[in-house]
Amino acid sequence: MRKKAIVEADRAKLVQVMAELDEKKKQTLVTACEQVNRDFGSIFSTLLPGAQAKLKPPDGLTVLDGLEVKVGFNHTWKDSLGELSGGQRSLVALSLVLAMLLFKPAPLYILDEVDAALDLSHTQNIGQMLKEHFRHSQFIIVSLKDGMFNNANVLFRTRFVDGMSAVQRTVNSRR
Repeated sequence: MRKKAIVEADRAKLVQVMAELDEKKKQTLVTACEQVNRDFGSIFSTLLPGAQAKLKPPDGLTVLDGLEVKVGFNHTWKDSLGELSGGQRSLVALSLVLAMLLFKPAPLYILDEVDAALDLSHTQNIGQMLKEHFRHSQFIIVSLKDGMFNNANVLFRTRFVDGMSAVQRTVNSRR
C-alpha cells in the first residue's frame, strides 16, 4: 500500500508539473504571437503604405491551433492570399519573416534579392523599413535594384572589368 501511495503522489506531481508547463507554453506562445503580429502589421504597412496585415487564429480556434494571414487594402480585407499580386505576396512573406526575426533579433542578416519581384518604390520602402525597425542589426543585402542602395550606409558594388571581378566600396555620407 505504501508503494502505491508513493507512486500516486509522484504521478500527481508529474501531472501538476505538466499542467504548469503547458500553461507556460501557452502564455509564451500568446506573447510571441502578439509581438510578431504587431511587428508584422507595422512592417507590412511600412513596405506597402495604406495596407494592413495581421495574424489571427481561424474562426472558433485559438493561437495554439494555428494562425491565418489577413491582408487589407483601404480597410477591405482579402479573403485569400491568392487575391494578391506576386509582389504583394512577396511583401507579406518578407514582412512575416522580418517580424519573426525582430522577436529574437540577431546582429547580422543576409538577404539575397528579396526585392526581385518588386517595383522600385517598394524596393526603396524595404531599405527605409530596415533602417526604422532594425537599428541595432547589420544587413548584407544582394540586390540588382538601385532603390535598395539609397538606404545603405556602406555599399559594395561588384562588376566585371577586363575579364575579372572588381569590387568598389562606397560610404554613404548622408547616414
